[in-house]
Amino acid sequence: MYDNPRQTQPQHQHLAWHETMELHETVAFQSNHLMAFKMHIGEVKDPGLRQLYHETIRSLEQNLKELLPFYQAAPTSELRTGTDDKTAFFAAHLLLFAKTAVRNYAIAITETATPALRDTLVKQLDQAIQLHYKVFAFMQSKGLYPAYDLKLLLASDQKNAAEALKMK
Repeated sequence: MYDNPRQTQPQHQHLAWHETMELHETVAFQSNHLMAFKMHIGEVKDPGLRQLYHETIRSLEQNLKELLPFYQAAPTSELRTGTDDKTAFFAAHLLLFAKTAVRNYAIAITETATPALRDTLVKQLDQAIQLHYKVFAFMQSKGLYPAYDLKLLLASDQKNAAEALKMK
């Protein structure tokens, strides 16, 4: 009956809010890591690992080039001017680490049968949650994470992705 799922989906003029936020999370994550990989590749001495870095960089660049056009279909979207201050990059890197740590601890807890290990992981999860909040609050207070302004949030994503793609 439904051989092609695309035929059963209604056509919309813009992305849904929830998918716009997932697009934001994906682009922010990949842009930040692309910048970090490009900044650190010069320090990678092992040829095999260096090749993996190059492969990852090319893959992330391609991902961003494929994802950025979807911002035109986001509910609001506009590119803003850049700055050479790396505070936003460093804060976003720390925020992404904290967010990933929260997810990883939550998964680990569901796989833990030893009560002492579970208690330790729960304690560390709470610390990761607190770190995430502190970094988010820092970023919000500095105007680096406009969580309540979708237009600025998406503009920031586009700016960071463009900067990551321009880096050598």
